[in-house]
Amino acid sequence: METAMNEATKITKEPARKNKVESYDISRSDETLHLATDLAKFIKDNKLSTTVQGKEFVNVEGWQYAGSRLGIVPIVDHVINVSTETELKYQAKVTLFDLRSGHTVGAGFAVCSNKENGKKFYQEFAIMSMAQTRAIGKAYRNILAWIIRAAGYEPTPAEEMDYAGNTSEVKPALAVAPEATPVAVAAEAPAPMKAVPAEPALVETPAVSYATASQKEEIIRLLNHPVITRQEKTKMLLNINRLDEERATQAIAKLRKAIDDRENGESAAA
Repeated sequence: METAMNEATKITKEPARKNKVESYDISRSDETLHLATDLAKFIKDNKLSTTVQGKEFVNVEGWQYAGSRLGIVPIVDHVINVSTETELKYQAKVTLFDLRSGHTVGAGFAVCSNKENGKKFYQEFAIMSMAQTRAIGKAYRNILAWIIRAAGYEPTPAEEMDYAGNTSEVKPALAVAPEATPVAVAAEAPAPMKAVPAEPALVETPAVSYATASQKEEIIRLLNHPVITRQEKTKMLLNINRLDEERATQAIAKLRKAIDDRENGESAAA
């Protein structure tokens, strides 16, 4: 009888749980070295690097993964049209926000132009998007380059490499039409002149009015209020770069109302 009870105890006893690190602390070298090992595997398994002249450069998704494991998220401060009559060009600024401390921990600037190799026929939104992508990679590179190097990769984002055949997040919207093959004619007939294909025009797309820097600053200020939960704060920050001006205004109004309601509720309870 006693033996049967012991056996039953062994069966129902929960197995020992192993502690698993869900996120890392950038100030602790032992944790960041573990992150470098994890990062190297993640980049390799998901093919998030590009080979240039025999060297491996990490795509922006790999930099974002490293940042997310440290609780650091990118916020687009602004995207400015700095085009001229002969060049389509955008400049972007991105800051890095530490979810743990609630402070900005880094920043990065980048530009993209249709004068670059392979981008002659890019639409305007693609140029603007690549400027943001490069700025995100640059911001992370400024604080996490040594972790990427420890993972065995070059400490420069792949999107910054200017070379023929660079893989981009947005493919060219237009392509040059292939030149028609000339038709054979009799020997005595004069050779027809080749028609020069017209350069395709860029298709204009309506510009999206994204949230302004002041709106983002107000959202972050409200998110740092004690009554806002960590889950609410994280969810909002991960989507802050996708907000347009109207949705940002609505988010600010909702946050203010939530803060007022919760403060009044706590006061009534007291």
